[in-house]
Amino acid sequence: MPSSPLASVLFVCVHNAGRSQMAVGFLSHLAGDRIVVRSAGSVPADQVNPAAVEAMSEVGIDIAGQRPKILTTEAVQASDYVITMGCGDTCPVFPGKKYLDWALEDPAGKGVEAVRPIRDEIRGRVEALISEIDAGRRA
Repeated sequence: MPSSPLASVLFVCVHNAGRSQMAVGFLSHLAGDRIVVRSAGSVPADQVNPAAVEAMSEVGIDIAGQRPKILTTEAVQASDYVITMGCGDTCPVFPGKKYLDWALEDPAGKGVEAVRPIRDEIRGRVEALISEIDAGRRA
């Protein structure tokens, strides 16, 4: 186990209430403290999407205590990976950061049945991200 995290990841979505929160839940669950994870949005919602909370609960991950946060320049600067989630949010660009955009359907206003496939796609992308980070640190 490394003494310091391998990388830091920032997930960004406009409302920071669904996709980005599910991504945080998966990355925290799957990588533990090996990777620092945070999320934010340009126009944060009042609460995390209840359908996202329910969908994540179904796979044993509790995101009910998470709160949407405002996107700051400092959060971007503190991150190695900045991942926007198909929501058109733009982030400040700094040299040395890896920027990715994951085109994902917006779970806002949808029931848990519609959120499950989004959740599952996010899990797959997070697993691939962890593999990429692990491979990059071994190189």
